[in-house]
Amino acid sequence: MAFGADLAVDGRHRGQCAYSYGGQSAEWRVDLGGDSLRLFFVNIACILYHCSLNKDEYPVFFLGFSVYISNTTNKVDGVLCFRDTNYTRATIPNPVNITCPYHGRYVIYYNNRTQKPYPEGYYEYVWIGLCEVKVYGCRSLRNYGENCSLECPQNCQDGYCDIVEGTCLACKPRFIGQRCMDCAAGLSGHICSKNCSHNITGHCNGSCVAGWEGEMCENECSVEFYGVNCLQNCSMRCGVPGNCDRITGYCNGGCQLGWTGLRCEKGKR
Repeated sequence: MAFGADLAVDGRHRGQCAYSYGGQSAEWRVDLGGDSLRLFFVNIACILYHCSLNKDEYPVFFLGFSVYISNTTNKVDGVLCFRDTNYTRATIPNPVNITCPYHGRYVIYYNNRTQKPYPEGYYEYVWIGLCEVKVYGCRSLRNYGENCSLECPQNCQDGYCDIVEGTCLACKPRFIGQRCMDCAAGLSGHICSKNCSHNITGHCNGSCVAGWEGEMCENECSVEFYGVNCLQNCSMRCGVPGNCDRITGYCNGGCQLGWTGLRCEKGKR
């Protein structure tokens, strides 16, 4: 076929391009190879539309395009990597450089004219005119950087990190930050949100920091209780009986007549 989809990845930037003409929707995809479990981080470096033709004449056909990364041939199964919402006929670059810090087997280019009214400057039909699409990435999910020679931080969730910066996309429990460092003392769990007094395993082992209770220390102390595991009773001598700070036990609103002290524990003489 003279304008087949394969011409967008044949290494020729001019004259040998993948085309489709005048439809309400258009889709092009490239299979990066491997089975469904073999994923790739990708940076889409070049989408060159009609490189051999006048740049000013054709952008109206391409405005509004999207790029998806998916593990199947269906874009809906993947993640939206880029959607053009701001380009105009005058501002759409050629080539278009897109950074996409996700992983997947298929790179999918898509555009449509199915929802009216169209934005100003859009043509009523979409064309695909991809002369060369270049995809850069690391075959190993646990590597990043130039030549994919650097290893992702060891505490990244599933070992995945940004292909350029090496920052973790998510952290293992008990770690936090762009490079997934240890939680602060007394914290553990996902994004260091658990309030355990023992954070080595990520399990609370029956002990929560002051002000928290529950199997994973996920609950604040109920009214009238405070301290480690919320086992202490707020003083009934508080200005409002049983109303105290859940961590310190200090009375809120002062003490009842005849009593003093932070927990209203001292009787006046």
